[in-house]
Amino acid sequence: MSIRTALLLLLAAVRVAIAPAAVAGPDARGAATFRERPPQDEIIYFLLPDRFENGDPSNDRGGLSGGRLTTGFDPTATGFYHGGDLKGLIARLDYIQGLGATAVWVAPVLRNKAVQGAAGAESAGYHGYWITDFTRVDPHFGTNQDFRALVDAVHGRGMKLYLDIVVNHTADVIAYRECPTRTCPYRSRADYPYQRRGGLHGEPINGGFLGDDAEHQTAENFARLTRPDYAYTPYVRQGEEHVKVPDWLNDPIYYHNRGNSTFSGESSTFGDFAGLDDLMTENPRALRGFIDIYGAWIDEYGVDGFRIDTARHVNPEFWQAFVPAVLARARARGIPNFHIFGEVSTSAAEAAPLALHTRVDQLPAVLDFALAAAVRATVAGSRGTEVLTHVFEQDALYEGGAAAARRLPTFISNHDEGRFAYFVRAARPGVAAAEVLRRVLLAHAMLFTLRGVPVVYYGDEQGFAGRGGDQAARQDMFASQVPSYNSEPPLGGGDAAAHGSFNREHPLYRAIARLASLRQSQVALRDGAQLVRADASAPGLFAVSRLDPHSGRELLIAFNTSTTPVSAQVSVNATSRRFASLVGSCEPAGGAPGSYHVSVPPLDYIVCASGTGNGGAARASIRSTRAASPTRTGTGSAICPHQARSRARRRSI
Repeated sequence: MSIRTALLLLLAAVRVAIAPAAVAGPDARGAATFRERPPQDEIIYFLLPDRFENGDPSNDRGGLSGGRLTTGFDPTATGFYHGGDLKGLIARLDYIQGLGATAVWVAPVLRNKAVQGAAGAESAGYHGYWITDFTRVDPHFGTNQDFRALVDAVHGRGMKLYLDIVVNHTADVIAYRECPTRTCPYRSRADYPYQRRGGLHGEPINGGFLGDDAEHQTAENFARLTRPDYAYTPYVRQGEEHVKVPDWLNDPIYYHNRGNSTFSGESSTFGDFAGLDDLMTENPRALRGFIDIYGAWIDEYGVDGFRIDTARHVNPEFWQAFVPAVLARARARGIPNFHIFGEVSTSAAEAAPLALHTRVDQLPAVLDFALAAAVRATVAGSRGTEVLTHVFEQDALYEGGAAAARRLPTFISNHDEGRFAYFVRAARPGVAAAEVLRRVLLAHAMLFTLRGVPVVYYGDEQGFAGRGGDQAARQDMFASQVPSYNSEPPLGGGDAAAHGSFNREHPLYRAIARLASLRQSQVALRDGAQLVRADASAPGLFAVSRLDPHSGRELLIAFNTSTTPVSAQVSVNATSRRFASLVGSCEPAGGAPGSYHVSVPPLDYIVCASGTGNGGAARASIRSTRAASPTRTGTGSAICPHQARSRARRRSI
C-alpha cells in the first residue's frame, strides 16, 4: 500500500471520529433494564459461530471420528466446519460490545447433519441451516450448557441474544425411490393430487382428505392423510430412521415430498429447498410441534428474539398462529419486547414483496432487503438517490406503516449475497482502495442514521470484502487456513491470516463504533419519524430529517453519493432556525424559514441538529405531512425542483 493510499484511508476513518461520543455498551440505566428496550433501539451484530472464534479445539470435529466427510471438519475448505464455537463467542463479547452492538444475532446453533450433498459435491452444516435435532446445540459449537452460558453472558452486559431459527425445512434425510441419486423435479398438486398414488391415474389413497388449504388445516382433516406417496415414494435412508429430534419429525407424512422447488408458484412453499426436506407446515401437528420446539428455547434460556430463515417459503396460516403463540410465550417469560423478523429475500429495491409478509403472514418485521438493494444501487453502483426515496415512500405498505418500518432490521452485507465492499469492487472494477473505503463508510452511515434497526455483518468492521456471496462471504475472524480467504487483502489493512481479525484500531471498527455512539445518543435516529428532504436522479444529494419523538427536535442528515461536492438548499421545518454540527460541517442557521443550505464533500455525509424549543411545531409538521400524503406515512418530503421532474419517472423504478 502506498503512503498516499494509507493516508487517505486514515483520513476517511478520522472524519467519522468527529461524531460526539456517547457510552457504547450496556444501557446507561444498567443491565437490568435491557428487557425494556424496544426493538428499534437495538444495534445488531450478526455472526456465524463457526467462523467467529475457536474457544475449544476439542469440539472441532463435533465428537465424530474420521475424515472430513464424516466429521464435517476441514479448516482449509470454505464449505466445512472451521472450529468456531460458543465458548469462542463468549470470549469475544467485549469486542462486539466495544463496536457498539446491543444485540447479538447468531446463525442457527442447533444440531445439524454434519455433511450432505452428492458425491464430489459434499459440504458441511457449519452454517447451521441443516437441522436434525431441534433440542440440542450442535456438538461442533458446544453444549446446551455453553448456550446457557452465552445467553447469561450477553444478558449480563445488558445486551440481547437473537436466535436464528428454521421452520421451512430440516436436513436432507428423506429420499425418493424414483430418483435416489439425482435431483427430483417438482410435482404439482394438480398433476399429483394427494388422493392418488403417483399421479392422476394411480390407485386411490388418502380417502376423505380435503386438501391443505386454509379452511381444511384441521387435525381431523389431516388425520385422513396417511400415505405420503402421492407424488414420489419417500423413504428414510438406512441408519437415519431416528436421526431427527423430536421423533415426530422422522415421519415422511409431515413433509411435502414433491421434489425440488423452482422458487416460483406453489413450489415456493411446497417444494424442497435445494433437496432439504420441506415440512408440511399446513399440518396442525407441525404447527404445534414447532411452537413447542422454539417455545422451549424461550422458556429455558430466555432468548430475546428470532430471525426466521426462509420465511417466505412457509404458508401464511402457520405464521398467523406461530407468531402470537411465541410472543405470548415470551411475555410469560418476562420478555415484553421479543423481536421476530423474517427473511424474505429479494434483489429488488421494492418494499411490496416484503410488506406482503407483514400484512398477510402477520410477521412483526422482515429483513429490509429493499433498502439493502437501494443502498447497493446508489452507493456501490451509480443509480440516482431517488431510488432511496422510492423505497421509503413504500413504508406505508408495511402492517403498521412508518412506525413498523422503523423496526425493520436493515443491512448492507449478509452471509448469502455478500459484503458491501465486494459490491463496490464488482460495480467498479479497478476502483482505488481509498474510494472503496469511503463508499463502505458512507453505506454504514446510511445504515446507522436512516430508519430501521442496523445489522452489522461480522467482519465488515475489519474490512472483509470477499469475492462473492455464500461461502465467499463467510470468512474466519480467527486466523484462517483457507487459501482464498487469506489471499484477500482486507480493506484498511491488517494481517488476518496470521493474527486474526479482532483489531479495535481498524479504521472501520472505529468508524462503526462512532456511528453506533451517535445513534445511541440521539433518540431521533432510533425511533424518530423520517422525512425525505431531497434526492436526485443521478448520483449526488440525498437528505432526510429525523424528528425526535419526544421534543420534535430535527436532525438533518445529508449524504453525497457522487465524487464531486454537493451544495444545495434543502427543506427543513420552518421552526428549525439554528443548527449545530454532530458530523461534518453544518451552517449555524438557515437562510430563510424552512430552508437550509448544505455543503457535502464527495462520498461523505453530514448530520446537523436543530436547536431546542421547536418540539410542538415539529410534531405538527409530522402530523401535517401524514395528512397531506397518507400513502407516504412518515416519509413525506418537501419536493426540490429535481424531485418534481423525476416524480413520474420514479414510479417505474
